[in-house]
Amino acid sequence: MHHRRLALLSTLALAAGSAAALLPATATAAQAQSPAGASARPSAQPSVGGPVGGLVRGSVRGQAGVPVLEQAPARDQALVRDQATAPARRQAQAPARGSASVRPRPAQHAAADSAGERRQVVRYWTEARMEAAEPLNPPNPAKGAKLSPADVKAPSAAAAPSTAAPTAPPPSAVAPTAVPSSPAAPALQAARNGGAAWTGGGAVVRTTGRIFFTTQGRNASCSGSAVTSANKSVVITAGHCVKLNGAFHTNWVFVPGYDRGARPYGTWAATKLLTTPQWDASEDVDHDMAAAVVAPLDGRSLVDVVGGQGVAFNQPRRRQMYAFGYPAVAPYDGSKLVYCSGRAFDDYLLSDDLGLTCDQTGGASGGPWMLAFDESTGLGTLNSVNSFKYGFAPNWMFGPYFGNEAQAVYQSAQTTGVL
Repeated sequence: MHHRRLALLSTLALAAGSAAALLPATATAAQAQSPAGASARPSAQPSVGGPVGGLVRGSVRGQAGVPVLEQAPARDQALVRDQATAPARRQAQAPARGSASVRPRPAQHAAADSAGERRQVVRYWTEARMEAAEPLNPPNPAKGAKLSPADVKAPSAAAAPSTAAPTAPPPSAVAPTAVPSSPAAPALQAARNGGAAWTGGGAVVRTTGRIFFTTQGRNASCSGSAVTSANKSVVITAGHCVKLNGAFHTNWVFVPGYDRGARPYGTWAATKLLTTPQWDASEDVDHDMAAAVVAPLDGRSLVDVVGGQGVAFNQPRRRQMYAFGYPAVAPYDGSKLVYCSGRAFDDYLLSDDLGLTCDQTGGASGGPWMLAFDESTGLGTLNSVNSFKYGFAPNWMFGPYFGNEAQAVYQSAQTTGVL
């Protein structure tokens, strides 16, 4: 018996040693999945403003419209190092994010829910006010939203990949989109773009638009996308484009195909705003996603006029993406649709978000990230939105992973009455 115990202890010791030997390899594999240059940690920078959870508010105000972070002081770098193995852990757990046993209920807020209010909101947005609206300067990310038992319920099904197909607009619904005389850029070139004007035409120039709203006494702008939905009236955007600093925005409208004050497909007033409970509770960037339900215009629903992009949830990470938006901070001015494209990577620092090489600036917040995007039709499947940037990496954009929480927002929005 004594010899058998010694043999068992020796076996356990060898197993523990093997597991420890695997840990450095796991971290190295995670770093290898990051984009070029991501393995090098940025040096500590002087702080600007007060610390927030070990972070400081970014000093680059030119990135307004997306949260901006700078690296924490040197004493907090251990926290950043601890995050290095996060991508490998997340990849092992893909595709589902969020517990399969609970599906948080979205936070909902009534917007212009009467005909009189909607007329007033649409009249409010003159061309001058739209052109003068400035992008947001959101706060630093806040993590750890606390949900009460009343905020969650058992899901109708386990967290599994879910996709809604895009809806093309009927040929007679909108004016035809001019197609460039030369063919679209080759796929290989378009697959690696850090930010350029979209000239390919297609449905994306109608489904993507600027969002305008009033927040804390000033007019501001974001981006968003019309999506396929049961009520044909849903716009997907970022959480901070419907609520920020504890208050929902007012005078909320969506202007698809916005062009220097022109509104080729009309101004659509929101009747309801929805966001994740985590964004509602603590403005957590991991859940910076929202939806708006817009009222019909001249008796027609949004998707019937402009079409709708598909939507997908609980998908594998690190896939090829196209990101669109209306950046309004230099070198952009909010007058044209801009896109970025490339393979998404995992944020290895302080969030569970997806990352993309992209230099879009403030005003692009809420713009769609799409899988399986077809340049010839301009249709794809929305799977994230522009959310935030780190101050030390202005050419990286981050967007939330669309899991159960985002799916709950979409499902609630598409089954909500439009009036």
